Amino acid sequence: MKRFLLYMGFLISLCPVFAQVRTVECLTDDWEFSFDKQQWEKVTIPHDWAISGPFDKKWDLQTVAIVQNGEKQATEKSGRSGALPWIGKGYYRRTLEVPVEAAKAELVFDGAMSEPQVYINGKYAGGWAYGYNSFRIDITPYIIKGGKNQLEVQLNNLEESSRWYPGAGLYRPVWLQCYNAAHIDEWHSFVRTSFINKEMAGIDIDTQMRDIDNKGNYAVEIKLLNKNGYTVMASHCDVPADGKVTTSLTVNKPQLWTPENPYLYTVKFQLFKDHQLIDEYQLNTGIRMIKVDREKGFQLNGISRKIQGVCLHHDLGPLGAAVNKAALIRQIKTMKEMGADAIRTSHNMPSQWQMEVCDSLGMMVMAESFDMWIYPKCKNGYARFFKGWSDKDITNLVLAHRNHPSIVMWSIGNEIPEQWSEEGREISRRLQNLCHQLDPTRPVTQGLDRADEALKSGFAKVMDIPGYNYRVYKYPKHIDQLPQGFILGSETASTVSSRGVYKLPVVVSNHQVYDDGQCTGYDTEYCSWSNLPEADFAAMDDLPYTIGQFVWTGYDYLGEPTPYDEYWPSRSSYFGICDLAGLPKDRYFLYRSVWNKQQHTIHLLPHWTWDKKMIGKNIPVYCYTDYPTAELFVNGKSYGKIQKQDIRDKGFEEGGAAYLDRYRLRWNKVVYEPGELKVVVYDKEGRVAGEKSVKTAGQPSKLLLQCDRQQIKADGEDLSFITVSLTDEEGTLIPDANDSLTFTVCGNGAFQAACNGDATSLEPFTQPTMQLFHGQLVVIVRSSDTAGSMTLKVTDPARHLESEIIIYTH
Repeated sequence: MKRFLLYMGFLISLCPVFAQVRTVECLTDDWEFSFDKQQWEKVTIPHDWAISGPFDKKWDLQTVAIVQNGEKQATEKSGRSGALPWIGKGYYRRTLEVPVEAAKAELVFDGAMSEPQVYINGKYAGGWAYGYNSFRIDITPYIIKGGKNQLEVQLNNLEESSRWYPGAGLYRPVWLQCYNAAHIDEWHSFVRTSFINKEMAGIDIDTQMRDIDNKGNYAVEIKLLNKNGYTVMASHCDVPADGKVTTSLTVNKPQLWTPENPYLYTVKFQLFKDHQLIDEYQLNTGIRMIKVDREKGFQLNGISRKIQGVCLHHDLGPLGAAVNKAALIRQIKTMKEMGADAIRTSHNMPSQWQMEVCDSLGMMVMAESFDMWIYPKCKNGYARFFKGWSDKDITNLVLAHRNHPSIVMWSIGNEIPEQWSEEGREISRRLQNLCHQLDPTRPVTQGLDRADEALKSGFAKVMDIPGYNYRVYKYPKHIDQLPQGFILGSETASTVSSRGVYKLPVVVSNHQVYDDGQCTGYDTEYCSWSNLPEADFAAMDDLPYTIGQFVWTGYDYLGEPTPYDEYWPSRSSYFGICDLAGLPKDRYFLYRSVWNKQQHTIHLLPHWTWDKKMIGKNIPVYCYTDYPTAELFVNGKSYGKIQKQDIRDKGFEEGGAAYLDRYRLRWNKVVYEPGELKVVVYDKEGRVAGEKSVKTAGQPSKLLLQCDRQQIKADGEDLSFITVSLTDEEGTLIPDANDSLTFTVCGNGAFQAACNGDATSLEPFTQPTMQLFHGQLVVIVRSSDTAGSMTLKVTDPARHLESEIIIYTH
């Protein structure tokens, strides 16, 4: 094979382009959906058919013992999978038009829930088993070129096939790609960094040409473009008969991809036949290298760092499973502002859009695959498919996503029951080896919850990265038995809380429940298998062999309402650092105070608006801050200056409660009197560094509307998230308000959904009315495809209050 390296500013001159290159169409509009193939409604894709509800405990009502939670007796779990109508069959159809000159047509599904079967013009074209995976179908044999073709997708969701809300429908994008006869296979194009030093970096590139004939001369040109679109380096290669091309580029003074500097280059592939361009494809990439070892732990570009990660389920709260880039961007930005630098796609394969957002915003990713292998955690789960499909699913996961620089490791499973067995160990070895064959640049992990058994069987020892779900107290006991010499907290904390809820007296407990189905916002309640955030903070700070953690979870999600699995109504989780609406809970600021090293944090809790009967009674006050010392005042009266305690070597038993005063400032005996609660913080030198105050609210008088973005794209898909708060005249939140509000949108957009973050609420997300939960909720509006503006009006009928906000579309 002849290969020529072309430097910046010098490109081979090729003949003019005559042939048609590939076309790619995202099939968003013109779909119809039906439950029975009799009555059809128009929908846009991505689409979740179940998110409008209604909520009802009858949907997927499960009577089970959750083994992962230590349960031995089966009980009714009414909200385990979200209490939404996702069970059953659904059908989608639309017309396709394929250009007459196209030699090949392919459909690419980024995910379809579940068991998709695809038909073209009434003929079966292909399908897939796993609802979370990407797959491609060659529809060339079934289409009429230049004419109209009927595409139909059939889906089937079985009861008890998920431990959380999986969504339903074509919930991720579908693309139609049309090619010339010879074309570039993008899933077999692989770009990775081979070396980095102070002056340069090396990039290795493999690509595969399909349907190469012997009737012409083929060549491929591969260019590396910087952020401004200028060619940094290029390579021109002749294409051999097998279509495989390998080349390397050297980049001087490269911009390295990191969470702090997520610099993206573009790699452009161009295929020529007899000097005519016949196909073109490009991808974004980052120059970066990953390494993990016992001496330096997890390293990005040769620099050791401990991962500050969160686990995220795939649903987007009130949007359901239907993926949306604006929602993903908001989610990732919120986590980054907290100080997180990584996410774990738990427990499912990610969407392309999610990984593109992580690439561009700088969020490292553990891309996960399965929640079960052969042994079923739920009756109709993935265990039905594992033996026949697991290799194909891992292959598609890696091939579809390996060019994303944000992905730093693969996960082949979560809390797999086979941890105790030799069979499980060998499955681990096989799946890990498959990942290595497809991508030798990234390590492989999985989340282990039965650490002792996983050690004894060798299950933990064969992994590149041993990941422990909880069991932080086992770290010191196990590290000498792990040949890797390090441990990842693959799932940590499972602390539970409800935004704005403060239970008195404050207790530290791993089994606390209340009559109202809520958890305390003091962040002192966790689960029987887990611990408080402090246990993991201390482990990361004190144990040199820990390489990071992924907290369960960054956001609340639909389903798994622990500790209220048996309580109705309760249909979503309490684990989130943010609630289901994306509003930060107090715990958000605890993590921010430890993780965000660029900005200071001063957060005071609880609110200071209590019933008159609480006057003179004790209300504990906490401050979450990165500063070491603070003084608390109530109406100017000091409750003393305290500082964080350097508590070490206490072990991690009792959920980490021994470390509370290492990371929090707590005044446990504060007498309530209405007025102003104020904290003054001091730096290490004892100088005043800032203050924060919370006031007693007056009478409700205003609806405050605050949007995440006031200008959005006029593309029919972009979203703005508006936080609605009921306040007094001075803007102080009314913390226990539960008023019912209504929403109207006029202009170039529409109401999409609303959510108040209350796990016990049965109000549908997609109706333009909802109650406040502790004074707040979030309204989501969607743009139209016409530029201009839209106005959201929020009304509180009972108090005769109204407020408006204008969102501009361009």
